[in-house]
Amino acid sequence: MFNGEMGRISRMGSESFSVLYEHAEVEYQNHEAEQLFLAYASTVHKSQGSEFPVVVMPVLTQHYVMLQRNLLYTGMTRAKKLLILIGSRKALEIAIANNTPQQRISLLEKRIRDWR
Repeated sequence: MFNGEMGRISRMGSESFSVLYEHAEVEYQNHEAEQLFLAYASTVHKSQGSEFPVVVMPVLTQHYVMLQRNLLYTGMTRAKKLLILIGSRKALEIAIANNTPQQRISLLEKRIRDWR
């Protein structure tokens, strides 16, 4: 299973439970439940690769740092049937105009060097 993949609990037992994903049903031991998260709401980042019948997406100037064209596109394209944008036209225009890639801060380079 991948980060952000969503499924539904299909069976509960005394020592294990099963989750039905789009392409497979996976059995987990009860102690593995802490690895799963409820997804009544999810982030754009975690929803990559998933689709939903309805997506409600806030587009607000209060979240200025998140107003990026690529995030807007990713969030909008998760909706299969209905997309609801909540916010302001100004925030939407800022997001559409912002095509500047954000600098990612990760330890990947250091980990690769340490691995060698």
